[in-house]
Amino acid sequence: MLHADHAKVEWNSGKKRWEVRILVGAEVIKRPCNDSNHDTSQAELKEMAISTARDEGYEIAADQVEIVETAEV
Repeated sequence: MLHADHAKVEWNSGKKRWEVRILVGAEVIKRPCNDSNHDTSQAELKEMAISTARDEGYEIAADQVEIVETAEV
């Protein structure tokens, strides 16, 4: 399995869902997390990012996953 450089989980207030962005070199893979709400815990969000990366054929450590909190709900 290839190693991803970084992942970011960010709330999309327009679509009311979390989205995962996986960075591999210059490539960015963006996937929605439709089964989550704004109150999802950080541990669950990190696990979603790791799982999404694994589904795309990449591995990533939890400490390489950034959660971007927003003030909007």
